[in-house]
Amino acid sequence: MDTKNLDIYGSEPIPWTRVLKQLEAGDLKGSFWLATTRPDGRPHVAGIGAIWVDGKLYFVSGASTRKSQNLSQNPSCSLSVSLPDIDVTLEGTAAIVRDESTLARLAERYAAQGWPAEARDGAITAPYSAPSAGPAPWDLYELMMAKAIGVGTAEPHGATRWSWA
Repeated sequence: MDTKNLDIYGSEPIPWTRVLKQLEAGDLKGSFWLATTRPDGRPHVAGIGAIWVDGKLYFVSGASTRKSQNLSQNPSCSLSVSLPDIDVTLEGTAAIVRDESTLARLAERYAAQGWPAEARDGAITAPYSAPSAGPAPWDLYELMMAKAIGVGTAEPHGATRWSWA
């Protein structure tokens, strides 16, 4: 991992472990904001729920939604979230997960958090979801992270970019 200090006020670089600890804590009840690109180049941003499992970020979306249509044309995207003491944007590409064991494991994690999700026929299904997710079934996406940028919102403050190449 490459780390670059972006702070202009003398703060030390923020360690990635600070972000990782908060993602792993699983208290991601706030919205993530998914930014994709429309076929004509215009941006599209949508609030989504996401889950961090085993060092990876996952989210679901129905095939008919604008965000899924955008990702099918251009998988590059970013997800932003405010964690308890740092705002983070994660950049990379989104890939649909079709592996049945991963789908089942993630459905179980979603169910443990209160959403009665099940893995079925290469996707996730449940009696309900957020209206913006579109109708079931939902594709499970994994974000393949390339870069992240964090800005501390509590001491110690700072701004840092982390890259994985």
